[in-house]
Amino acid sequence: MSENTSTLVIITASVREGRFGPVVTDWVAARAREHGGFDVRVVDLADVDLPLALPDASPKVPGYPRPDGMRAVTAQLEEADAFVVVTPEYNHSYPASLKSLIDWHFTQWAAKPVAFVSYGGAAGGRHAVLHLENVFTEVHAVTIRDGLAFPNYYLGWEDGSPLDEAAPVYAKTLLEQLSWWADALRTARAAVPYPS
Repeated sequence: MSENTSTLVIITASVREGRFGPVVTDWVAARAREHGGFDVRVVDLADVDLPLALPDASPKVPGYPRPDGMRAVTAQLEEADAFVVVTPEYNHSYPASLKSLIDWHFTQWAAKPVAFVSYGGAAGGRHAVLHLENVFTEVHAVTIRDGLAFPNYYLGWEDGSPLDEAAPVYAKTLLEQLSWWADALRTARAAVPYPS
């Protein structure tokens, strides 16, 4: 990895049986690798121990007691310079698994950019993203304006790729913006610690 390469963690949010998330994640990860500015890592929340019960302590303080099964994902979030969240829309919002991941962590998100790729019915997961923008602002992350949304995804994908020919163009825009913010914020964090 060169000095100008950012560590990008792509999070597959859905843990539901029969989920479509890994298909979208694979496509996004391939676009990010083609971009060339990222060391791409994928976190599938179906593979992470995410208890719903949180300890009576703040995730802002060192030594926050996380389960051993969360050690690897915590390290990946800590090492990340940027995130892409791949999320479906469930009942006009995002999956509980994603909220649990966010709530178990705090400093790992701070002063880092987050982009969204959503999928769903007619709204393409946009309701989920609107909620997530508020949540990530609360943990001091920087959300990227240009995201990707796949409405009626069950009709709009074939052989692991979206049928919309503009999708790669939108993905490039998202990744360019994410790369810019990742570089800028990594430089800022290295120069001056982010105020907590």
